[in-house]
Amino acid sequence: MNNGQQIQPTKLDGIRYFTPPDDYLLSGRDGRVAIQWSGKPPVPLLEEDFAAAEASGAPDYDMVGRGIYQALRLNPDCAGGAGYAAVLKEAYPHIVSELGGQIIMLDAKEVDTPYLDRKINFLKIMALLDPDNAGLPLEIARTYVDKGSRLSSMQHAVTCWYAAEKQLKIALERKPDDIHAAYEYGETLYVLGRYEQAAEIWSGLITVLGPAERARVEARIAAILAGKVPIVPPLDYLTALSIAVEQHHSGFVDDAAAIIKDVLSDQIFAEQFPLNEVYHLLGTCYQEIGLVDEAAEAFKRS
Repeated sequence: MNNGQQIQPTKLDGIRYFTPPDDYLLSGRDGRVAIQWSGKPPVPLLEEDFAAAEASGAPDYDMVGRGIYQALRLNPDCAGGAGYAAVLKEAYPHIVSELGGQIIMLDAKEVDTPYLDRKINFLKIMALLDPDNAGLPLEIARTYVDKGSRLSSMQHAVTCWYAAEKQLKIALERKPDDIHAAYEYGETLYVLGRYEQAAEIWSGLITVLGPAERARVEARIAAILAGKVPIVPPLDYLTALSIAVEQHHSGFVDDAAAIIKDVLSDQIFAEQFPLNEVYHLLGTCYQEIGLVDEAAEAFKRS
């Protein structure tokens, strides 16, 4: 961990940073934990624990565990995050176990967007705890893609798809022969409009795929080489659809319907991406405008 003087702590709601004395020793678990804090960044503490730590001159074992866990849950990318995770791994096995249980719970049910955000943060903490695990950035990328593809959270599409690209690159750096990560990396490049790069990535998979998968990938590569790709990058269409959602919520139903129709007019995009939610929104717009037949047709496709 870097010297605390070199790290500007990340501001987090409900967290205050405590700089312990140079000789502070984090101890606990009946002597099984003894970590010298010198040279480490300030300790993140819950606001309600800060006064007690100040009064006693240093935080106790439980205060440090609560504070670090909450700080990482709020922002696993916070300054000093890797070092804080190392302290969790060494000194708080019960918290690490709880973290794993939270991820299993979220995987076991259909989750809404706020739960996807929580899952991403939990997975990022696990990635800090196990930095050589290629499966973790792959799962983080998949969760970002899920969030960036939902109509309810499509306003975050740009952030999510670029974050997915970053995580997939990490996964492939850790495990270059991962077929699933490579295919999904190509898919992400495609959504970002980097069609030739996607084709190049997929071309490297042809020899290791089964017959059905190979035929599908070869068809996609052939389409790219023939110029049969969406008119604009798919990410631009997802951004447009997020604007349509905003327009609908603001009462500009005609504008929302016009945007959706424009997006769906690109047949290649409409065929390649699952758009059930989009057709349902279009049907709702038509219904509110009073176009009954058009609404029925759109709902049929949702």
